[in-house]
Amino acid sequence: MAKVLMVVSGADSLTLADGTSHPTGYWAEEVAESHRVLREAGVEVDIATPGGVRPTVDPISLDERGGVEEAAAEEFRAYLDSIADELAVPLALTDVTAADYDAVHLPGGHGPMEDLARDADLGRLLTDADRNGKIVAALFHGPAGLLSARGEDGDFTFAGRRLTVFTDEEERQGGLGDAAPYLVESRLRELGAVIEAGPAWTSKAVVDGNLITGQNPQSSVDTAQQVLAALKARGVA
Repeated sequence: MAKVLMVVSGADSLTLADGTSHPTGYWAEEVAESHRVLREAGVEVDIATPGGVRPTVDPISLDERGGVEEAAAEEFRAYLDSIADELAVPLALTDVTAADYDAVHLPGGHGPMEDLARDADLGRLLTDADRNGKIVAALFHGPAGLLSARGEDGDFTFAGRRLTVFTDEEERQGGLGDAAPYLVESRLRELGAVIEAGPAWTSKAVVDGNLITGQNPQSSVDTAQQVLAALKARGVA
């Protein structure tokens, strides 16, 4: 059976560009749908956070403020409730190793910009996973977690790699805009990532070898299916 480590932000707030605090967390659809697609295919999914803290769902990912219709929000709530015991007691990133998993999957929400982007344990995990050809997947703002990954030479682990991410355009249209402490797309470009963006608010997944990324919440299922296809191609799912 394939085994995936889902790394979820433990942040419940984001420090904005002006120094104020903005409530945030993980995006409900991305955790719920990614977990569901993998679990229904028989994949074992472990959840981990920095320090093993219980993650917080971003409240706007479950109502119209986040562009989520009530019927969809109810489905996401129901699924998250079904895995509540796992979310309540996640593994601590410092205690996990890439060797124990076939893939590492980073869902988004603005939370990863606050903690995963500079988490040394995640950086170690991702660099080790990539070095050993393990699948690395990230979605929406989840690619902010990739920023933590540096090689022994200090260079960005994913420089030169093709990937997608919540675009600067989308951040300005329906995210935090100029209030954001930084723009994830721009930051990744500055470090040498090759960004492939689709039209705003449409599903887009990019596969570059063992690296699989999704652009936005609309890409949740597509990204998880690409992870599942990669696991099957390796004969582990």
